[in-house]
Amino acid sequence: MMRHAGLALIPLPFQGEVRPGDDLVEKLRLALRQQKLTLREGDIVVIKHKIVSKAEGQLVELSRVRPSRAARAWANKCGGDPRLIELALAESRRVVRKKMLDKRRGVLITETHHGLICANSGVDLSNVDGGRRAALLPADPDGSARRLRRAIKKNSGVSVGIVISDSFGRPWREGLTEVAIGVAGIAPLDDFRGKRDSHGYLLRASAEAVADELACAAGLVCGKLKRTPVCIVRGYRAGAAQGTAQELLRRAQDDLFR
Repeated sequence: MMRHAGLALIPLPFQGEVRPGDDLVEKLRLALRQQKLTLREGDIVVIKHKIVSKAEGQLVELSRVRPSRAARAWANKCGGDPRLIELALAESRRVVRKKMLDKRRGVLITETHHGLICANSGVDLSNVDGGRRAALLPADPDGSARRLRRAIKKNSGVSVGIVISDSFGRPWREGLTEVAIGVAGIAPLDDFRGKRDSHGYLLRASAEAVADELACAAGLVCGKLKRTPVCIVRGYRAGAAQGTAQELLRRAQDDLFR
């Protein structure tokens, strides 16, 4: 557990693998019982998207993928798996950038059907089953977050916020960081526009990406290799709201780089 100024980050390891059809709320209940914890009103539950994708059956057998000519051509150039590239193209609404980084490595940046900008449409082999199947992003991450929130309320009687997170790279910055791809029960943005700071200055452009910050905070204790797909953020007073992760996506007309 990590604490700072009244804020607690509580990692929740899960026992065993999550499989298609598994009840994530039941797995959460068991993990809480093992840690001798209970959810509290106002907690925010940050969930790695991979277990949501697994439970919802968003897994593809690579042996069944038939790469297109475009996928094979890019794979031959960049040294990638044409089946993964085919899945990335199928899960995208457009290719944002395709570039060779050196003679043997290339990068494929796409816009997913959800509107997320990320590498390979979020298609991933890590933490699945060693490379036999690929995990896709949840079909509707905001819908997944709403269903989980309702199920937790029904199961425990407690209202919590839900953030479904994934790891993305960032333009002009090295390293991955967590982002919110699904949200329920909290406002994803804390908008300070129209308010005055401590010196009386009127804020005109400040809107804080709270859901992304919560995802990043959880990432500090969950990690990539710890088999800890859930974190409870306790003590952050987000307040109940009907927000979605879609609100975090900048409109094309407001984007200086599109």
